[in-house]
Amino acid sequence: HVREPIHIETKTGSMLILLPDNNGFRISCTQAGPNNRFTQFMSTDIEPEIFEREIAPARTFVYYEDVESLMEKNLIKGGSLENAVVVRGDAVLSKEPLRFPDEFVRHKILDIVGDLALIGCRIRGHLIAVKPGHAANAELARAIAKEQTRRNALTVPRVVPKGAGGLETDEIMQILPHRYPFLMVDRILSFDEGGTKCVGMKSVTINEPFFQGHFPGHPVMPGVMQVEAMAQVASVLLFKLTKSSNRIGYFMSADDVKFRKPVMPGDTMFIHAELTKARGERLAKAKCHCVVNDAVVSEGELMFTFLDR
Repeated sequence: HVREPIHIETKTGSMLILLPDNNGFRISCTQAGPNNRFTQFMSTDIEPEIFEREIAPARTFVYYEDVESLMEKNLIKGGSLENAVVVRGDAVLSKEPLRFPDEFVRHKILDIVGDLALIGCRIRGHLIAVKPGHAANAELARAIAKEQTRRNALTVPRVVPKGAGGLETDEIMQILPHRYPFLMVDRILSFDEGGTKCVGMKSVTINEPFFQGHFPGHPVMPGVMQVEAMAQVASVLLFKLTKSSNRIGYFMSADDVKFRKPVMPGDTMFIHAELTKARGERLAKAKCHCVVNDAVVSEGELMFTFLDR
């Protein structure tokens, strides 16, 4: 699942850009030969049926002027006019007519799919390829594998503390008035010894109602819901300090709010809150941030007041 763009550009003019796309794997490819001969473009979803029907039959091709150098390098040993196409000038040499008017770009897409299959996992994203080749494809495969390794290292299962020091969902609901679909914290994992910090957790699933419209085909948790999650965890912290749950917290301000990375279905969001200022039992300020895969995704300084129900 591509989260952030990956860009590859080579000295030979190849350019590959892999972009986030929740709809599956799509390749948009532009093929251009020497002096831009036989320039072709194709954009297609990569699905088993489409691949078998539209991509797999496309034959490899070579430009006549490159044949001699390839043979000198002991390459194209199995190549012949029966399984390949030779381009000489503006003419196409083969035992049979072109299988598709744009057979060359289709074969380039076939090469991309084959090279990226070496990663060993399915890709969800949109690949834009301009004049791709095996070397550029391999470089992209290495970049994807490196990113996957980095993400796997960050998603090592955490040990979630239970019992003393935390609060389960039913205990949170005894403190906060919020209910589905607006309860934005599943558990409180811990409080510090001084009682001024706590950590909450929210498991983000595709069943969240806001994903229906934010955004169709590209679900991203709204930033305001992350701010709400911070506020609820901070409210639990203050209610614990005052030993009272007979009040309702109201926002007064949200300062220095920043959204650094998208939060998507399947993420586990850890919500950190630290009480920085309190005026009696009515006014409080807290510094908060949300973390996914050990990376801060949002942060802000919140002020709220508490009124009797």
